[in-house]
Amino acid sequence: MAISSKIDSVTRRKPTRSEAEEAVRTLIRWAGDNPNREGLLETPHRVVKSYDEFFIGYDQNPTDILAKTFEETDDYDEMVVLKNMRFESHCEHHMVPIIGKAHVGYLPSGKVVGISKLARLVDLYAKRLQIQEKLTAQIADTLDAALKPRGVAVVIEAFHQCMTTRGVHKPGTATVTSRMLGSFRSDPTTRREFLSIIHAGSVDFSD
Repeated sequence: MAISSKIDSVTRRKPTRSEAEEAVRTLIRWAGDNPNREGLLETPHRVVKSYDEFFIGYDQNPTDILAKTFEETDDYDEMVVLKNMRFESHCEHHMVPIIGKAHVGYLPSGKVVGISKLARLVDLYAKRLQIQEKLTAQIADTLDAALKPRGVAVVIEAFHQCMTTRGVHKPGTATVTSRMLGSFRSDPTTRREFLSIIHAGSVDFSD
């Protein structure tokens, strides 16, 4: 076996839970505290357990989420838009939270997908180590490949704790990214309509 293959094999091996917990103990010691004191004794277990939730997206397949589609749409061909979908992710550079909201829209071309699947697609990619630009592209490109619609639009607005709680310390600074495909990219009117929808006020269903 070549050396590179051996390295790849080691890299792909997922550490055991006990190895992960020991890594947390090492970080606690590096921070200057004692992982064996009462208040920190269960911290490694809790941190690793929280990682199961934070990064569950690595265990999910985006193709499976969008596999079931519906073609009985009565020829519906206007925009489908989900806006203000809150998500939590983690910066791949500092492993601190990214908190934001995603707006996702597409123009159907003969088939649609259950709206909850769009929210699940956002969460799948958010529950991985991310940069916002890549997160935006992954959501848009996956939806485009699965549905082959006439267009896809994704806009993400988020706050990065790597900017607000460390480094430049700029609280209140939001990062906005977008990816426009198909009609949303080529037709300014379509793009403006999508942007007006996501920036409009919420629908009020109260009497």
